[in-house]
Amino acid sequence: MKNFFATGWGIVTVGLVIGVLAPFLQYWGNPGNMGICVACFERDVSGALGMHRAAVVQYLRPEIMGFVLGALGAALFTRDFRPRAGSAPIVRFVLGVFAMIGALVFLGCPWRALLRLAGGDLNAIFGIAGLVVGIWLGTLFFKSGYNLGRAQKTYTSVGLLLPLIMAGLLLLLLLNPQAEGADKSGVLFYSLKGPGAMHAPLAASLLVGLLVGFIAQRSRFCTVGAFRDLILFRQTHLLKGLFALFAAALLVNLVLGQTKVGIEGQPVAHTLYFWNFAGMVLAGLAFALAGGCPGRQLFMAGEGDGDAAVFVVGMIVGAAFAHNFGLASSPKGLGPNGALAVVIGMLVCLFIGFTMRKKA
Repeated sequence: MKNFFATGWGIVTVGLVIGVLAPFLQYWGNPGNMGICVACFERDVSGALGMHRAAVVQYLRPEIMGFVLGALGAALFTRDFRPRAGSAPIVRFVLGVFAMIGALVFLGCPWRALLRLAGGDLNAIFGIAGLVVGIWLGTLFFKSGYNLGRAQKTYTSVGLLLPLIMAGLLLLLLLNPQAEGADKSGVLFYSLKGPGAMHAPLAASLLVGLLVGFIAQRSRFCTVGAFRDLILFRQTHLLKGLFALFAAALLVNLVLGQTKVGIEGQPVAHTLYFWNFAGMVLAGLAFALAGGCPGRQLFMAGEGDGDAAVFVVGMIVGAAFAHNFGLASSPKGLGPNGALAVVIGMLVCLFIGFTMRKKA
């Protein structure tokens, strides 16, 4: 049976679905211009588990569990579940850590960069520019032989581990709901104010996550892949999905009255142009070297890719580092050690890129 979502119209459909649902999640309670943000949501998950104690960003986001479980459902339904692993896992973990640090310096993943711009936040332009530059740097390494090696077919249990962990986290959330005015319930931490305290109803968040995970797995939707394919092969297939996402989000935000055009006073954003740019250069390079944006990594983990699962864990740990060590930005500006973290992250990514090239 032909996979509609892999066609040109299919990738546009996926972009439209994400572009419509993300502003609605914001309308239903998620933070401003953050209807969906994989990096921010994984940061909140890290906080909910007590890995960092930034009290304003602690909530076990059901969207993250939904993305993985939805992708798992799609892969099983279409017999596309392919357990594989073994392609430089420690490198992928480190790339996940620095990808998260770069994203939190900017305050958003590639999806949120587009959603911020669709909501009128012009600071996002610098982040998107940095993302493209980071991906472009990654393509230079690809052209010179950069390769993390081939993943090998492995045990089914390896491919199921991260989906099972996500199912366990969802069960934790259901068994430990937040009590009125409480910042902890059972083993989970909850924000009482800030972005972590803003969330759509659990059922809505989970259903959106499951739907997006299902259709994105079938389409191979990926922000980093879209720019990589354009730069390397002049292919625009995946890019059509990004344009559809942005156009849909722009229209829905206008209809819902969620548009505020400008630089100052944007939700969960800062106005340090250079660091918006630099943070996403780091994130874009790390995503490119790892083989996909954070959303794509979740979807691949759902379809059995153990290496993608390692990258996801790296991002969650990276969020803990970012907030425990003062690396993450806030609406007030750059974290006290954020600039140094970006420099170190770039050096580490360049080291990986230069030293993992197969020469003819």
